[in-house]
Amino acid sequence: MRALVVRLDSFGDVLLAGPAVRAVAHRAERVAMWCGPQGAPAARLLPGVDEVLVWEAPWAGFSPPAVDRADVGRMVERLAAGRFDAALVLTSFHQSPLPAALLLRMAGVGHIAADSVDAPGSLLDVRHERPPDAHEAQAALALAGAAGFPLPPGDDGRLRVRHAPAAPELTGPGPYVAVHPGASVPARRWSPDRCAQAVRLLAGAGHRVVVTGGPGERELTAYVAGAHGVDLGGRTRPPELAAVLAAAGAVVTGNTGPAHLAAAVGTPVVSLFSPVVPAERWGPYGVPHVLLGDQDAPCAGSRARACPVPGHPCLDGVRAKDVVAAVGKLLGTGA
Repeated sequence: MRALVVRLDSFGDVLLAGPAVRAVAHRAERVAMWCGPQGAPAARLLPGVDEVLVWEAPWAGFSPPAVDRADVGRMVERLAAGRFDAALVLTSFHQSPLPAALLLRMAGVGHIAADSVDAPGSLLDVRHERPPDAHEAQAALALAGAAGFPLPPGDDGRLRVRHAPAAPELTGPGPYVAVHPGASVPARRWSPDRCAQAVRLLAGAGHRVVVTGGPGERELTAYVAGAHGVDLGGRTRPPELAAVLAAAGAVVTGNTGPAHLAAAVGTPVVSLFSPVVPAERWGPYGVPHVLLGDQDAPCAGSRARACPVPGHPCLDGVRAKDVVAAVGKLLGTGA
């Protein structure tokens, strides 16, 4: 059987699909993932993925492209060339799987499963009801099971990535705490000043600190690291970032892809979690973690990208010393 797993949005979303991918791979001879450009690097890290199809869908992402008839047609042809026997369309609770299902049906995929609250017509063979309030990883696994793809025996269903080799040339010798100050949207970011203060306090408490970030975050990571942390801004592609997070004693980050990458390599997380999306669905999965941030703030559940409340109180009410205490709790140092 040739199977396709669809997850068209971000890096972290694709990581959360990992357990469901392994379930599909247990029954399928070959598994491909259909992802957007942001999620494709995560798909390449997932065990069980043999091939990654990348396409920027006009119904997904923060800045989706306009609908282009020729481009859509080319994607249908690519899907048809894959000769997939079955497809699993994974979406968040607020997304519809039906646009992707339509293209899959046009490509000749014979068995399509998805969670859907809308009547799917002839687009789905398995119309599954998402478990209420389930974590995204659990919801994906539930759909996989309903489609005939249970987890293999002995698989604990946690997040996982392919082997992350050590990166001492980046981090230097000895234990450390990783701090990742960036996030995909402003509503999910702790302020740079608070991040920088946390790095200073962590260093003062005896922790060595490395600060991570993407190529567009070098100015941010340099400011946050200051004279007290190792600045790795722009120096880690996803495989290297996985290695850096795997070797950390704990990771301090917001609700963003590296939080899920930390969970996938088994590292405890201090999660500065803005409640614009529910923590029970998007929090760190399967690892020890401490959740910081006011989960009952006025922005809760709004899915806002920019904070709608002056002063960003849900996150900037968190003090740097709260982060230091949370790191101490996870490391068992109490400091």
